[in-house]
Amino acid sequence: MSRHTTNLNRLLHPKSIAVAGGSVAAEVIRQCRKIGFQGEIWPINPRREEIEGLPCYPDVAALPGVPDAAFLAVPREDSIPLVAGLAARGAGGVVCYASGFAEVGGDGIELQRRLLAAAGDLALVGPNCYGLLNYLDGCALWPDHQGGERVERGVAIITQSGNLALNLSLQRHHLPIAYIMALGNKAVTDFEHLIEALLEDPRVTAIGLHIEGLSDVAAFSRAAHKALQRGIPVIALKAGASDIGAALTASHTSSLAGADALYDALFARLGIARVEDLADFLETLKLLHVCGPLVGKRVGALACSGGDASLLADLGQNAGVLYPPLNSATRYALSNVLGPLVPLHNPLDYQTYIWGNVPALTDCFAAMAAADTDLSLLVMDFPDSQQDGIEGWDESVTGFIQAHQRVSKPALFVSGMAELMNGPAARRLLAAGIAPMQGMREALRAVAAAAAIGERRAQLALVEPLNPPTALRAGEAGMLDEYTAKRQLAAHGMPIPAGHRVQRLEEALNAAELIGYPVVLKAVSSTLAHKTELGAVKLNLRDAQQLAGAFSELAASFEQFLVEKMAAGVVAELLVGVTRDPQFGLALTLGAGGILVELLADARTLLLPTSRTEIEQALRSLRSFALLDGYRGRPKADIAALIDAVEAIARYAEANAGSLLELDVNPLLALESGAVAVDALVRLVLD
Repeated sequence: MSRHTTNLNRLLHPKSIAVAGGSVAAEVIRQCRKIGFQGEIWPINPRREEIEGLPCYPDVAALPGVPDAAFLAVPREDSIPLVAGLAARGAGGVVCYASGFAEVGGDGIELQRRLLAAAGDLALVGPNCYGLLNYLDGCALWPDHQGGERVERGVAIITQSGNLALNLSLQRHHLPIAYIMALGNKAVTDFEHLIEALLEDPRVTAIGLHIEGLSDVAAFSRAAHKALQRGIPVIALKAGASDIGAALTASHTSSLAGADALYDALFARLGIARVEDLADFLETLKLLHVCGPLVGKRVGALACSGGDASLLADLGQNAGVLYPPLNSATRYALSNVLGPLVPLHNPLDYQTYIWGNVPALTDCFAAMAAADTDLSLLVMDFPDSQQDGIEGWDESVTGFIQAHQRVSKPALFVSGMAELMNGPAARRLLAAGIAPMQGMREALRAVAAAAAIGERRAQLALVEPLNPPTALRAGEAGMLDEYTAKRQLAAHGMPIPAGHRVQRLEEALNAAELIGYPVVLKAVSSTLAHKTELGAVKLNLRDAQQLAGAFSELAASFEQFLVEKMAAGVVAELLVGVTRDPQFGLALTLGAGGILVELLADARTLLLPTSRTEIEQALRSLRSFALLDGYRGRPKADIAALIDAVEAIARYAEANAGSLLELDVNPLLALESGAVAVDALVRLVLD
C-alpha cells in the first residue's frame, strides 16, 4: 500500500483534526460537532486565543500531536507553508479550501504547482473545494451547512463541485448517504484514489460520480474496473456534453466520436451507468443501494389506477424496460384475488376492490412478484408526505412488504410524483429491503441503469481497463490516397473491391474488362477527403462508352483514377472509423453510413482495444440495425462478415497506433453475402 493510500485512509477516518483559519474554521468545528465527531480538534490561528471554545495554536509545529486530517481555510498564499508544515510532521491528509489556483490560470497555475510540491505524500483534496463528509464514522471536513445524517451503510458521492455536493447533502429522496466528497481542482487526490479507498469500506453500497473531466483516463478505468469486479455499482453524471459536430475535421467519424461519445464509450466499457440529471442520480443510487445491480429489466408493474398503469407503459417503453405478458399461472393467481371484473395485463391496474384488505393486497402483490420478471414495482402516491400512519395507504405498504417477504425479488414502491412519497412509509420500506422510489420516470430509468450495470458485470470476462494511450510519434501529418489506404487496410483483412489505379483512358478500359462491368470510376488524390461532394465519383458505369464519358469529365480536373468493381447485393451502408484522443487513445466508431452520416447520427463508439462480442453488441444497438436484419422482408446482411471487416479495421488501427490520426471507412457495404469497403480515408504521421 502506497504512503498516499495510507494517508488517504487517515483523512477519511481521522482520529484528530487540525483546522486553520477564522470564521470558516469555526464553521468546520461546528459541523464536526453536529455530525458527532469524537476525536481531537486543534484550531490553528496565530491571532486568536480560541475558536468555538477550543484553544488556538500559532502554527503546525505547536500542535500537541500529528493530525490525521486538516482543513485549511486560509488565503491561497498561506495554504502552501501550512501544507508543507503538515507534510513535515507526517500528517495524513488535508483539505485545501482556498481558490485562486490553476482554475483561474495565470499565477494560479504556478501556485498550484508549488502546493503540489509542498504536499509530498499528503492526501491533499483540492484546492478550491469544500471537502469531505463521512456520515458513517462522524467526520465533517466541511465549511458550510449540510443536511445529512449518520447511517450504518450507504452510497458514496464524489463530485467536482462544492455547491453541488452541499445541495446533494440536503436531498429529501430518502437516500442513505455514507460519504460526500468534493474534489475541486484534483491537484493530488482524484476520482481513482477515492474510488479505490471506498472499495475497501464494506459499508459502501454504490458510488455516484459527478464528473466535469478526467485527468487520467487509464487510472480511472483501473479503479472502475475494480469496482465492477467487486460488485460495487458506479453511476456517473457527466457535465459539459460537447457539441460533437464542432470537432469535424477531414473525416465523418470525427463528427460522431466527440468528447462526449468517448465518455459514453468509457462508461459502457466499465459498466458505469450514465444518468442525465440530479433526480436520476439520486434515484438510481437509491435503487442500487437497496437492490444492487439487476439481472434484467423485465418488470412486473402494478397500480390501482388505469392512468398510472398507462403512464408506466409509456414511460417504460421510453426508458427501455420490458413488461412481459402475464403467463397462465400468474393470471390464475391474480384472478383468484381480483375477481372477473379486473382485466389482467402488465402493467396491471388492480383497481380498488381490495383497497385496505391486507391479506388480499399481499396475495395480489405476491402473485405479480412471482411472475417471470426480474423485479416487481408498485405505483402509489400518498396524500401526506410526513404523516405517520395513513389509513388505506398503510395497508398497501404492509401488503407490499409482506409480499416481498413471501417472494424474494427486487421490489420498488414508487410515488408517481417525487413529492408524494411519505417519509415514514419510505423508512419502513427501506428497512424491509424495498426501494422507495420517487417519480415514475426516474424509477424506470433507474431500473434500466441498474440492469445495464448487471449485464456488464455478467460479461466481466470481456472487460479490461484501458492502457495509457500510445504516444504519437513526431513527424508531419498527411493523408493517404484512397488506393493506398484501402490496400493497407486490406493487408489486415478488410475486404475491398477488385480495382486498379490508372492514369489514361486506355488503362481504365483495360481495367474494366479485367474486373467486369459495371464499374465505379473515382478520382484519386491524397488531398481528396470528400469525393462525392466534389463530383469525383461516377457510379454504375455499365459499358466502355459510359466509362469513357465519365473519364473525360473527371480528367478535366484530376490526374489519377481508380477503377473498381461495382458491388452487388447491397443491404445497407455503414461507417466505420477510428479517431485519436490524447486522453482516451484510439476509439472506433461504427454507425449508419453513406451521405447521411451526420444527419442520422446513428453511431456507437468503442475504445480500443475491443472485442468481437463488443463490436457485435454495438452493431445490434444501432437504430439502423433493423435494415441489416431483414427489415420488412428485405434481404438480411451477412453480420459475421461485417464484424470481420470491423475487426480488420481495428487491427490496422492498433498496428499503427503510434502514427494514426484518423481513419474513415465510409461506406462499408453490408452485403447479403460478405462485406466490402468501397471508400477509405486515412490520416497519419508519415515516415
